[in-house]
Amino acid sequence: MHNIGNIMKQAKKMQEKISRLQQELETKTVEAQAGGGMVRVVVNGKFEVLSLKIEKEAANPEDTEMLQDLVIAAVNEGIRKAQEMTSSEMSK
Repeated sequence: MHNIGNIMKQAKKMQEKISRLQQELETKTVEAQAGGGMVRVVVNGKFEVLSLKIEKEAANPEDTEMLQDLVIAAVNEGIRKAQEMTSSEMSK
């Protein structure tokens, strides 16, 4: 019975650590870009896009497909970086 009590205490401590880490990750951000910085995105540890900046030169009305591709690329890169950051922090 004593071992079960210790296991439960350890599980509770681990759960508290994970909860604190998740709260910390909400405040951490990563930045990603596409098109040589024409489109920049900031993503937090909850994988939420916090900001998106598009340079005027990328907003060509004649080529909206390129802008769409740059936005998608920047957002996907931001999410990938946020996942890496989260994995790195969780492995500590």
